[in-house]
Amino acid sequence: MDETRQRIQLVRLLYVSRAVGPQTTAVTDSILSVAQSANRQRGITGVLCQGQGLYLQVLEGERGVINALYNRITQDRRHQDVQLLLLEEISQRRYADWAMAHVLLADDDPMVQLHHPEFDPYSAPGASVLKMVADLVAKGERIRKTSV
Repeated sequence: MDETRQRIQLVRLLYVSRAVGPQTTAVTDSILSVAQSANRQRGITGVLCQGQGLYLQVLEGERGVINALYNRITQDRRHQDVQLLLLEEISQRRYADWAMAHVLLADDDPMVQLHHPEFDPYSAPGASVLKMVADLVAKGERIRKTSV
């Protein structure tokens, strides 16, 4: 077999969607519980930012696995207005230690209000939204991490 075919191609995918119905703790915990278990089995890592009626999610893993998961998300009735913001090949994972970290996007979060006063992931460049997610994670507030 060709050496390039043997290498696993890692990708990072970022999408945004609007929640269908209220974003309650029970709904979010249910999503995270299922995601974290399945992600461990499939070698997926990432972070879910949730709040203000939005989901922003970064997924990392093997290209085919990530594509299949994104396809399921676009069909999930808990999401509407799903838009792919960024898909890039990567050589290294940014969230390698987390099956799925969770960041709450609160209305009063200074990252949303002050540093990004016109926060709208639907109109912002994908790279800018990815940086905002990285900044939120680096800030470390309102984050729950579950390791791989």
